[in-house]
Amino acid sequence: MAEVLIVGGGRIGSYLCGLLGEGGHHVHLVEIDAAGVARLRRLHPPEIVVHGDGTDPDVLEAVGAHRTDTVVTVTDRDETNLVVASMAKFAFGVPRTIGRVNNPKNAWLYTDEMGVDVALNQADIIAHLVAEEMSLGEMMTLLKLRRGQFSLVEEQVHAGSVAAGRSVVDLGLHARCVLVGVVRGAELLFPHGDTVLQPGDEVLAVVDSAAAATLAALLGPGGAEGA
Repeated sequence: MAEVLIVGGGRIGSYLCGLLGEGGHHVHLVEIDAAGVARLRRLHPPEIVVHGDGTDPDVLEAVGAHRTDTVVTVTDRDETNLVVASMAKFAFGVPRTIGRVNNPKNAWLYTDEMGVDVALNQADIIAHLVAEEMSLGEMMTLLKLRRGQFSLVEEQVHAGSVAAGRSVVDLGLHARCVLVGVVRGAELLFPHGDTVLQPGDEVLAVVDSAAAATLAALLGPGGAEGA
């Protein structure tokens, strides 16, 4: 299992610590606030919660950053997260760094050059999820992939849709849409070009945002031809 260092013991850091611990990973959690440390030690094994400043190289050294597989920095300050990620990557050679973006205007700073491998922009992800739910009708987003660039979605084939009664190859699916499953009653079908979609089928697909809109139009009532 992985050695993970989390910097920032707020709600996200604490929840992540518990989740990773349950998954069998070896976790240390660094928190600068003394009251926060006391709270975290009541929630997690006390020995894994470290009181200290994650931007202090001595603190990172003490918790074994040099042998850590992943550093996750989720404080509520972008400047702190960037410093921690940069130090972890360039001073300690940590293979993978993940940083929380607090202010979307600062997202451009979370780059490889700053030592950030993965930037988690909460505001951007949530905003896009809301926008998708508003625009895609009954389509449900099950999973976001590649920082929200792609999604695993599910939607039912409407009886009056373009897709009802047609084979997959004839739908003219968007180039960035891949059907990965069709739930029909108690069966899970793995669709091929000659698979004919029926009203009531639950279609699972991996799409980007443009392809999601096209798929929703094909599967929904009164849909249009795909592109």
